[in-house]
Amino acid sequence: MSTLVILGVSGDLTSRLLLPGIASLLAEGQTKGLNIVGVAGPQHTTEAFHDRINAAFSPWIGKSRGNGDEMLKRTLEGATLITGDASDPALLARVSAIDPGHTALFFALPPAVTQKGLEALEPGALAEGTVLVLEKPFGHDQASARHLNQALTRLVPESQIHRVDHFLAKSTVLNILGLRFANRFIEPMLNADEVESIDVIYDEDLALEGRAGYYDTAGALRDMIQSHLLQIMAFILMDQPSTLTERDLRDRVGEVLRATELDGTMEEATRRARYSAGSIQDRPVPDYVSEPGVTETNHTETLAQIRLRVKASRWAGVPITIRSGKALGEPRKEIVVTFKPVSYLPAGFTGVDNPTRLRIGLGPATLKLELDVNGPGNPFQLDRVALKTALSSSRVLPYGEVISSVMDGDLTLSVRGDAAEECWRIVDPILEAWGRDEVELEEYPAGSDGPVAWPVPEEDDGTGLPPR
Repeated sequence: MSTLVILGVSGDLTSRLLLPGIASLLAEGQTKGLNIVGVAGPQHTTEAFHDRINAAFSPWIGKSRGNGDEMLKRTLEGATLITGDASDPALLARVSAIDPGHTALFFALPPAVTQKGLEALEPGALAEGTVLVLEKPFGHDQASARHLNQALTRLVPESQIHRVDHFLAKSTVLNILGLRFANRFIEPMLNADEVESIDVIYDEDLALEGRAGYYDTAGALRDMIQSHLLQIMAFILMDQPSTLTERDLRDRVGEVLRATELDGTMEEATRRARYSAGSIQDRPVPDYVSEPGVTETNHTETLAQIRLRVKASRWAGVPITIRSGKALGEPRKEIVVTFKPVSYLPAGFTGVDNPTRLRIGLGPATLKLELDVNGPGNPFQLDRVALKTALSSSRVLPYGEVISSVMDGDLTLSVRGDAAEECWRIVDPILEAWGRDEVELEEYPAGSDGPVAWPVPEEDDGTGLPPR
């Protein structure tokens, strides 16, 4: 892949994530360069377009490897802008033919605009070999996701569709897979006989940060759990693939998602809340409904928590809890595997027999194993220790890894169409029940750990999630 057409190049996603990611990729000096073509409305100028790219690329110049500086400068100088309606089928057909067989169209646009443009295209309108790159969310429910998939596959084959999720950057996913499948003592322990519970937590100390236009119609369940964390969950729970190739890996992910369902009634297995006025690290945060652009009647949750189960013998009876929220006191981004207690502890030990826990940090990338050992000075006293290390991380930012996969035609960490639909199947009943107010929308002060009635997350011991 040599030409990347960014539809919506003047938007927040492009400046905040996509261009810095591309810059980090080029700075590694491992690519042959990239031709960037931006598409924006007629009010956007070529000068503003180059200023935007320069702002993303400049911090990397002088810190590159190999010929990274040369690649950054060459890409900046060669970038071109096309003005027009990014949903216009004639424009989409024209830009797809800029570099026949080597062009990717990246839809950095609101989902409704993306879908409008795709549906307006006729089969055969795009140049042969054109790759389509879509940002989440993929639809707004299972039916719309299926409709979107049909619109995509009538234009190009599934092998030319990248549904990107920057949470599935190579370093993040490969850390999980390497930990699981390259260590003999870990993988045999990941089953219902040994595991008490699994928690996937993504708590942020960021508030709305001016994203009301999108977030207030999405909420934490759609924005994080449906779009990202269910995929991460699947990598933790899936059976071992025979290879790390696209087909094998994505088949395993699909198997987990198809077997996943809510663990209990709506009232038992789901919780939602939104933040009220408070402060985070001495920074005042207004009540969510007072944030610019928020509509109070949307009843948007900023903290969501659901408990799931997987219908498979390997995980029968193991609750999987997924939680994500904004404006919380401490950021917490990790996967926690809590193992069952020992079947028998010899009489004579004193102290607390805490559960063994394996923690995989999602930001920063860390690994921690919490164990009970003999305490200092008294060998009969159980004491808690944590074995901790940093996991490998890439200098390339997540969106840089995404673009690298697109350029290489590597679909391994792209979300396949059936998986996108399954994620919606899991959350659709929850969204419908919340829309009918079957589950109370609670509140929590910004900067707190969540609603007072919810268990407080423990940083070093305890999952901090509701008991089963």
